[in-house]
Amino acid sequence: MKQGYTKILNNPLVSADVLQDNIAVAIARAIASANKRARELNIDVMESIISLTQHPHNNSWVWRVNYGAKDYIGRRGGDLIVEVNPKDFTILRVLWGQ
Repeated sequence: MKQGYTKILNNPLVSADVLQDNIAVAIARAIASANKRARELNIDVMESIISLTQHPHNNSWVWRVNYGAKDYIGRRGGDLIVEVNPKDFTILRVLWGQ
């Protein structure tokens, strides 16, 4: 078992039923990968409205994680969009909103 998974298994905040749910784990891994890239690009993840969607990409799909400002009223553009490969959770593409 990988070292990171052992730490998760010992965490009371993550129950066994969550760890057995493949979609829940995949979403968590996609968000974690996207959050890492967002932080590298100086996005304050905790101060962002985050949404996750599945998006078509090359006859398949990707996880698309969008980071927007919480104070979005009167603002236009500036969102960060990170596309994550659902197979290995690598970053495929980073886009900035207009």
